[in-house]
Amino acid sequence: MENNEKSKIKDKNLVGRKRQTSYKRKECPVESGAVIVDYKDARSLQKFTSERGKVLPRRISSVSSRGQRKLATAIKRARYLALLPYVAD
Repeated sequence: MENNEKSKIKDKNLVGRKRQTSYKRKECPVESGAVIVDYKDARSLQKFTSERGKVLPRRISSVSSRGQRKLATAIKRARYLALLPYVAD
């Protein structure tokens, strides 16, 4: 009877826990050289903006913090020169 009670206690302890999963972290496209950040290249910068014209967050675009700062600066410069829209119609 003791074994049965111990197994119930073990089962109760495992109820609220989640299994940890390991995954491979995405590589930054800016740092790896897959995308060259240049304010004159509006087509490549459009990949990092939403349909509304907003800059995509890091968690979605999988860009490092350094790359995100470079992207934001390049997008702002391209907007200022009217290569990219501030907002979409």
